[in-house]
Amino acid sequence: MTTIIDGKRLADRLQNELKEQIANDSLRTPPGLVVLLVGENAASQTYVRNKELAAKRIGIHSKVDRLPAAISEKALLERITQYNVDPAFHGILVQLPLPKHIDEEKILNAISPEKDVDGFHPLNLGKLFLGKPEMIPCTPYGIMKMLDEYHIQLEGKKVVVIGRSNIVGKPMAQLVLARHATVTIAHSRTKHLAELAKTADILVVAIGRGKFITKEYVKPGAVVIDVGMNRDENGKLVGDVDFEEVAPLTSYITPVPKGVGPMTITMLMIQTYEAAKRQENAR
Repeated sequence: MTTIIDGKRLADRLQNELKEQIANDSLRTPPGLVVLLVGENAASQTYVRNKELAAKRIGIHSKVDRLPAAISEKALLERITQYNVDPAFHGILVQLPLPKHIDEEKILNAISPEKDVDGFHPLNLGKLFLGKPEMIPCTPYGIMKMLDEYHIQLEGKKVVVIGRSNIVGKPMAQLVLARHATVTIAHSRTKHLAELAKTADILVVAIGRGKFITKEYVKPGAVVIDVGMNRDENGKLVGDVDFEEVAPLTSYITPVPKGVGPMTITMLMIQTYEAAKRQENAR
């Protein structure tokens, strides 16, 4: 029998617990998060609005710094420098993607590692690689929380991660490796991908192609985690997994929406709060 992993319900519970923690904490200033939004990308606007609403609901001081698409790289770097030293903001997030004339790597590297609540700075990725994580990319972090919530064991299991991004694929592999899983990272150019995916006890899919994963990719009884957020020809939100076809084969599966997405935002809020505590203790 298939169990649908309810990321929305878990996210709501964790956010309520975080709201209570913040309300009862003795921090001198409330946790603060600033999101830099460059341009008018529709999907980015939606993501940022959801983050803003979550922060407000939880009790996190939130600011969205909306900047024109034509902003220069130099001006954006200067803005980040300002927030790096602003004690009102403990977390800084630059919403991706950025316009083509701006080097994303240079921008992400400019964020202070202590305020890098997205977990993308090389120092934080290095700590994750060394098994001493502090700031963790929020989507893989949220997936780990879901696996724990449903008591899905990783030790000794075969995990296949389809997708090799620094945002999901690579950090996901490190997190499950730390739990003693055997992990393979695959991608769109992997030969015999369906055969490889079908060996997985746990399949994590972050390939960015709507309904790409069909039943030919899934071993009966596998756990399937769908990170995809795509629009089909009718404008409906769909994952990278063909849910209707794959779900009957699985033991556990995440839906789209109400699966991984709400957990990504939740982990961002949790890491902002944790960053606030660390920064206050360091003063």
